[in-house]
Amino acid sequence: MTAEAEARVGVVRPAAVRAAAGRTRGLLMALPPMVLIAMFIGFPVVLAFAFSLGFTGGLNRTVALIGQNVHVAHGIVPTFSAYAEMFSNARFLGDLFVTAIVTLVSTVVVIFLAVGIGLYLKFSGGLIGKVLSTLAVVPLFIPVVIASWAILGFYSANGFLRSVAAQFGLGFPIWSYTLVTVVIGSVWTSLPFATLLVTSGLQAVPQAMIDAARDAGASFWRVVVSVVVPMAGVPIIIATTFTAIGILGSFTVPYFTGPNSPNMLGVDMSNYFSSFNQPQQAVVIAFIVFAIASGIAAVYVWANFRSAKESGAV
Repeated sequence: MTAEAEARVGVVRPAAVRAAAGRTRGLLMALPPMVLIAMFIGFPVVLAFAFSLGFTGGLNRTVALIGQNVHVAHGIVPTFSAYAEMFSNARFLGDLFVTAIVTLVSTVVVIFLAVGIGLYLKFSGGLIGKVLSTLAVVPLFIPVVIASWAILGFYSANGFLRSVAAQFGLGFPIWSYTLVTVVIGSVWTSLPFATLLVTSGLQAVPQAMIDAARDAGASFWRVVVSVVVPMAGVPIIIATTFTAIGILGSFTVPYFTGPNSPNMLGVDMSNYFSSFNQPQQAVVIAFIVFAIASGIAAVYVWANFRSAKESGAV
């Protein structure tokens, strides 16, 4: 080996050793939270999934003995009887449909309002824009329980809207304990975070791109549809996925403001576990919600990957 080659090896080896040491230190620093997550989240999730497949032994033995209508696997062969039971249950299918509709409608309304506020701030600003952006984040500082009760009373039979309408001899529908109040409550609780994400994404669109489109003769809506929204597409997609997942698994708003039946799956889980004493069916519902949320989260992962790719990080 020549002196030059030995010098190169002498440089490469310490660099490789330093890189390996850095990776080891990083792993050791990340290990404690990873262990905690595995112990207190990962392991219980695995146990719950095994219980939903009929494995009632070990740590699942107690809940299987207490619970009713438990489907038991034969040996090491899992059983999907609990899943089959739920998908043949007309009540569950109705609640699943209601959950999908409420999630879809609420998410569309939230993103529509967030984009509208963001566009107003981007193109107009001023006092009205600041007031709108401030009002949109007010729900962040109001507990969901208090907001749910306020919404319930606002649209009740003797609530504010019916009282005002009665002064003019008019009638107003009673929305308390209906899916309408669930949508209103979901929009109320989800709008602040979506507004912050969407507004920041729209504000990041270069003004030079907008001015160039205007100079080319593009109308306002053409600029919005062809320039602003596409360039802020990733933040809008991320806000949409976060909003949909949050509404999909919500409990407080549908529990306080919604009807007894049909209702959303978050309330269904609680009913099956505590009221019906059917923990296995509650776990099945939880994993069905998890599967739907995973599909939504895949869009979020794709949006993040696309954003990293556009920025050159990937």
